[in-house]
Amino acid sequence: MYAEERRRLIVEQARLAGRVEVIALAEELEVTPETVRRDLTDLERRGLLRRVHGGALPIDRATAEPALDDKATVMLAEKRRIAKAALEVVPDAGSVLLDAGSTTGELATLFPDRELTVLTNGLPIATSLAARSELDVHLIGGRVRGRTMATVDGWALQALADLQVDVAFIATNGLSATRGLSTHDPAEAQVKAAMLQAARETVLLADSSKVGAEQLIRYATVERVDLIITDSGLDDERAEELTAAGPRVVRA
Repeated sequence: MYAEERRRLIVEQARLAGRVEVIALAEELEVTPETVRRDLTDLERRGLLRRVHGGALPIDRATAEPALDDKATVMLAEKRRIAKAALEVVPDAGSVLLDAGSTTGELATLFPDRELTVLTNGLPIATSLAARSELDVHLIGGRVRGRTMATVDGWALQALADLQVDVAFIATNGLSATRGLSTHDPAEAQVKAAMLQAARETVLLADSSKVGAEQLIRYATVERVDLIITDSGLDDERAEELTAAGPRVVRA
């Protein structure tokens, strides 16, 4: 079987099954696992598959934006591990920004009782933290996007322009070493970019399913981030690509 024919079969199988595994493909196609990995790398560069630990997933260049409730249950165990690892970056005192999102929402549920000023554009996050007596919680105003429950537009951007916080925890829908950080909505992209500008230290919380995805609007390059916290599903090759772009990468 020629290499191109083998790769076409891999893509077809991934689209039918939703995932392909390196070892299973090697046995089925009667080639070495190293050959399969090279095939997957080639297909990923063409934008047909996304490499994950042990195999690959079929991808589109851009996907439909999920609602917050739908995102909350996807890769929940991984998001909780990411949130737990992010606690190490929460300062003992000072100020933090929490971007709207399901993984940042998990961080909010674990947030320590410290004398911290917490600013967020996520309504569910603000609600969950508001009753915590030690925290000084501020909701960034603006238009509320019903799909993500995030505040956006002029009021939010004006507030962020005047801020200088110690740490910003940012969420994303797409993360690529070549294209950077991306999301579906232009208004949310502007707010995320402003949050990155408003922080002395920037931390991206992104599960491994986001790595390799490229959404409609890019709001930052990878080197704009100081630290990426993801999960153990991120393979070594992708981790090295991200690290080479500048930030430190932690796999929880």
